[in-house]
Amino acid sequence: MAQVIADRRDIDFVLYDQLQIDELTQLDKYRDFNRKTFDMIITEARNFAVKELLPTNAEGDREGLRFENGQVKVPQCFQRAYELLREGEWTSLIEDPAWGGQGLPVNIAQAAGEYLYGGNWALTNYGGMGHGTGKMIDIFGTQRQKEMFLEKLYTAEWGGTMLLTEPQAGSDVGALTTAAVKNPDGTYSITGNKIFITNGEHDLTANIIHPVLARVDGAPAGTKGISIFIVPKIWVHADGRLGEPNDVVCTGIEKKMGIHASATCTMALGGKGQCRGLLLGEECQGMKIMFYMMNEARLGVGFQAFNYASQAYLYALNYARERIQGRDLAAGKNAEAPPVAIIQHPDVRRMLLGMKAYVEGMRSFIYYVGDCLDKEICAVREEEKASAKGLADLLTPLVKAYCAQRGFDVCVQAIQVYGGYGYTREYPVEQLARDCKITSIYEGTDGIQAMDLLGRKLGMNKGQVFMNFLQEIQKTIIMARDLKGLQELTAAVEDATNRLGEVALHLGTTALSPQFKVAFAFAFPFLEVMGDVIMAWMLLWRAAIAARKLEGGVKKKDAAFYEGQIKTAEFFIHTILPTTRGKMNGIVKSHPSAVEISAAAFGG
Repeated sequence: MAQVIADRRDIDFVLYDQLQIDELTQLDKYRDFNRKTFDMIITEARNFAVKELLPTNAEGDREGLRFENGQVKVPQCFQRAYELLREGEWTSLIEDPAWGGQGLPVNIAQAAGEYLYGGNWALTNYGGMGHGTGKMIDIFGTQRQKEMFLEKLYTAEWGGTMLLTEPQAGSDVGALTTAAVKNPDGTYSITGNKIFITNGEHDLTANIIHPVLARVDGAPAGTKGISIFIVPKIWVHADGRLGEPNDVVCTGIEKKMGIHASATCTMALGGKGQCRGLLLGEECQGMKIMFYMMNEARLGVGFQAFNYASQAYLYALNYARERIQGRDLAAGKNAEAPPVAIIQHPDVRRMLLGMKAYVEGMRSFIYYVGDCLDKEICAVREEEKASAKGLADLLTPLVKAYCAQRGFDVCVQAIQVYGGYGYTREYPVEQLARDCKITSIYEGTDGIQAMDLLGRKLGMNKGQVFMNFLQEIQKTIIMARDLKGLQELTAAVEDATNRLGEVALHLGTTALSPQFKVAFAFAFPFLEVMGDVIMAWMLLWRAAIAARKLEGGVKKKDAAFYEGQIKTAEFFIHTILPTTRGKMNGIVKSHPSAVEISAAAFGG
């Protein structure tokens, strides 16, 4: 049977051969689990996704949403699947069992998530967004707030959102105008308008809990004066009972290029003067608290893009194996030669191998960051915790932006493999490309992620976090350099890594000079080359594991998989990484043309 959604063999390779995730079961936090349990959970997620979620994906895309009298109606086929998602307890895999969670490691949840979100991202995300809302309450909320909201959010009985963006402010959050006035009973009256609110209104849950950024009357201007409030769609009494509607109204939904079944809402708060919210944390802590959710959301967006790429690659691969067209080039002009599957054609093989390299590299990269999060959770010593957190923080903008870019590229390449059929709705890859495009835009555009990387992350702990990252790559280089057949690959990755360090130093220095605008003009190219080096690192790591396995002797059915790891690394490092080196040279040159050109000179 052909793989769909995700490659289970590759997931197992990353979990157990590359990251040795089963070692977590030796720690107290995960002592109740074992590999058999992990495998069973992933298998059940796969079965559920293939049987119940995947069939609703294209249907939901075509039916779309209905907006009627302030209410959003999701595609009818979502209703049953959503209830099954909740009944299977798939929405709270990593959370504390005390609040309805399963207490799993991050990467086991991600492995299950490859199928759950890959089966139908829009549907699963209606249940999954309550996790981020709940996490902020879990960390910053009062005990009463936790008791009122956590279990219902984690188990997706209630939905969650993030009310951040405003029409006049866009990504400049500090320019928001939503206002909060404290009431005598300790609640706050909220007034304002928000746009681009994912899942802001829908008919899958009895209530939706909105974290809302607003400025308390008299608070400082800019981001430092922002607070965050828990604003339920339906007011929640202290004992958990639902009360009256809370004057939070959806005024419209966006008609979008993709993710047609995901409600992107315009929201009005306090239009009748009756919207109330509960302060989360303390006044003027809003951005600090929201960043907990935003960082998690950014990792989730990178994961989303990777999911689309994984599916697109598998669909294209299966199609290329089945589609018979054209003769083998070796047949020359022999008109009697039989036609062959298009996977035999060199250009199709080039496209497929490039897609394979990015998909598998992204899987290892995302799971590596998940492993950092698990290590941060489980670390006993503060130094270990700080090291794991530092790496995760450094790599978060790369997971978000690099995977968004390359994920979309893979989806576009899948359409190319299909040819004309890929451009039609008859086949699934056109939807994947449309759906994937949003990932480079929301939760902070790729340019914002690049500015974060250059302006904040490279300088963390006086640059030590970035140095730790380079040392992590060096560990793989040391592991691979003496393995048969990998010497040339290892040397190329080491050279690229050293050059990346030089480029980072150059750009960081430029960012602190009078030429700082030039540095930020090259922030995204730098993010891309850093992502390319990470892909080369991950693929070399995979190849080293595969080479060791082959040296020790493997079963015939495993030999092709491990040989494929080496060939994939060879393709990326010999074919794509040289282009990265050229991009690095361009960054070091840092030509100021993008900054110097006048607005009029752009033409138009």
